[in-house]
Amino acid sequence: MIVAEFSVVPIGTGIGVARFVKAAVEALKKENIKFELHAMGTIIEAEDTKTLFNAIEKAHEAVFSEGTERVVTTLRIDDRRDKEISIKSKIDAVR
Repeated sequence: MIVAEFSVVPIGTGIGVARFVKAAVEALKKENIKFELHAMGTIIEAEDTKTLFNAIEKAHEAVFSEGTERVVTTLRIDDRRDKEISIKSKIDAVR
């Protein structure tokens, strides 16, 4: 399992970005992945990189569909192959 954190930021849209974030979240809901929204981004689990990149591309494009002309998407990936990981296992490891 791959765990990643990403954020999608519209540029040149003013101060409020909630409607853009909502569009990205709605796009993720249509994918077969687990994700958790937090205050500064989204954590996502995926079986493989193809699934991960596809879901993030959908979120990225959803922000454009809300009318912005520029989007900056950042991504951090934890692809551990020596043992199974998940969002929950990473949180449990530090508790």
